[in-house]
Amino acid sequence: MARQSSPSQKGRTGKQKHSASRKAQRAPRDRQALPRGRFAKTLYILSALFIWALVIMVPVVIYFALDLPDVSKIAQKPGRATIMVMDRQGERLASYGNVYGEWLEYDEVPIPYIQALIATEDRRFFSHVGLDLRGVARALVRNIQRGDVVEGGSTITQQLAKNLFLSPERTVKRKVQEMMLSFWLEMNFSKQEILTLYINRVYYGGGAYGLDAAARTIFGHDGRNLTLTEAAMLVGMLKGPALYSPLRDVERAYRRTEEVLDNMVEAGFIQPATAAAAKEANVTLAEQVVSNNVRYFTDWVVEQLPDLIGPVEEPIVVYTTLVSEIQAMATGALQQVMDRDGPVLKAEQAALVSMDMDGAIRAMVGGRDYAESQFNRVTQARRQPGSAFKLFVYLAALERGFGPETVLRDSPVSLGGWEPKNYSGTYRGEVTLAEAFEQSINTVAVKLAEKVNRRTVAAMARRLGLSSPLVEEPSLALGTSEVSLLELTAAYAVVGNGGYEVNPYGIVEIQNSTGQILYRHMPGPPRRLLSEEVAATMQQMLSRVVENGTARAARLGFPVAGKTGTTQDYKDALFVGYAKNMINGIWVGNDQATPTAGVTGGGTPARIWKNFMIRVSLGRNDATLTTPDVRPRNKPSPDGPPPDKSEL
Repeated sequence: MARQSSPSQKGRTGKQKHSASRKAQRAPRDRQALPRGRFAKTLYILSALFIWALVIMVPVVIYFALDLPDVSKIAQKPGRATIMVMDRQGERLASYGNVYGEWLEYDEVPIPYIQALIATEDRRFFSHVGLDLRGVARALVRNIQRGDVVEGGSTITQQLAKNLFLSPERTVKRKVQEMMLSFWLEMNFSKQEILTLYINRVYYGGGAYGLDAAARTIFGHDGRNLTLTEAAMLVGMLKGPALYSPLRDVERAYRRTEEVLDNMVEAGFIQPATAAAAKEANVTLAEQVVSNNVRYFTDWVVEQLPDLIGPVEEPIVVYTTLVSEIQAMATGALQQVMDRDGPVLKAEQAALVSMDMDGAIRAMVGGRDYAESQFNRVTQARRQPGSAFKLFVYLAALERGFGPETVLRDSPVSLGGWEPKNYSGTYRGEVTLAEAFEQSINTVAVKLAEKVNRRTVAAMARRLGLSSPLVEEPSLALGTSEVSLLELTAAYAVVGNGGYEVNPYGIVEIQNSTGQILYRHMPGPPRRLLSEEVAATMQQMLSRVVENGTARAARLGFPVAGKTGTTQDYKDALFVGYAKNMINGIWVGNDQATPTAGVTGGGTPARIWKNFMIRVSLGRNDATLTTPDVRPRNKPSPDGPPPDKSEL
């Protein structure tokens, strides 16, 4: 018989079930309450932080906005400003006039140019509001991946704001003002108006501002009728007019043009076949009327003006360090020796830079003929210095306690399968460091670099002013990293002046037409980079190179110190030497890095150096001044290189 519950039991059971049911319903709500509480708390904290950020940022923005430039004249079309470049004695070297060409409205600008500009400079121009966060992030990632600044994140609007209103200084204040002005431009002008302003104001180098002026300067016709190749070439120049102008370096300009065309394909503006055809197309360059080789120097000076005083919008006078008489002597010496040696040794180009021991440029010859090539091989070319780089190896060793009489063994060495050879093809056994430097023995230099650590050698080079990238591989000691002749010569000047920092410069002062000083070179207190003892020891070692070593062709009747350098397959030959309180760097080779017929640092470069110094010491620039005739390179003897030869 089934057991029946009493009414009271049923009631209790029902209550319990009802209570359990309510708990079951309440439980999920309780479990959800905790996350909602955390979310509310997080939201509160973020809101508070946002409010405090606004409280802090508003005064900062107001502070930076107090001295924003006057934007009321933005719509005015620019006028012409002349630049007069003077030598050290105040005589005129060259005159430049900013060329603006015709103002092109948006509808007059060729479509390929606009497409190339957007694809290369600011692909999201028509969608952002002046600042492209996605572009900044992309540039940051690529720069980190490459370990260098290979891409910028500035939009076209930001570039316009900087070019129109701001100085080129890299400060937080200028960057904030640039962003503020970019937002102002976006709010007050349409995208087409911003592009129109940018296209008519952007700088193309050589005094040319705006698309029409650039087209007339580069191609000899107006900016309304550009081919696809011409449009891509002009946009490619925006990355660096001094580097990518076809008037300076045609091959480099074409390589950059190909990059722009690839950008247009990637952005969907043109088809790959169209880009391929444009890459094969030739462009006709405008004929350039030039004076003489002093333009290598004056062009270099004028290119620096925007960084020193911003856009040139009024007539100015630039006083420089160049000495016209010495410039003429440098040009005469280089031409005379190259006219004789060049055809024999199949070396087509040469460059020379002369400076005071504080870095003031006395003369600069960037190539044999400015009319044929405006590419400056003193400042723009990056070439291997060869054994001239050994200066930094031995300086690092001297600081580590090695001395000229320290003995190392000249013998075969192998590092990761790489086996450097001496020029002579022989080994001398135990030699002092002074002898090894004097005769430029490769094996000893490599062993010495390994002993003091390659990183220490590279750090020494950077300390003395080399800014070009240095690859810290075993061959670093033999000068396989590319540098400019200007920075290498300045580094040697540090030794020549007793160990003090040298920063090459060419501008002494800039004035406007009323005499107001816009810029003046104001060096700070001398900064010692090498101890007096180390500098003096290295000076003695450099003197021995000229007296008894690889640079005997540079000997004169007064003290001379210097070092030769020759690269593999005789592609580059250098001599950097100093005497009479001036230092000169000479490079000889071919622009395409093709081998010469045996040119060495102790040969043609040393002879140019000597010819130049004879002219300077006599105060004459006669064409009859001579240096020893060039002789074909002989095969090394077992006992070492013949007297007037250099090393690899």
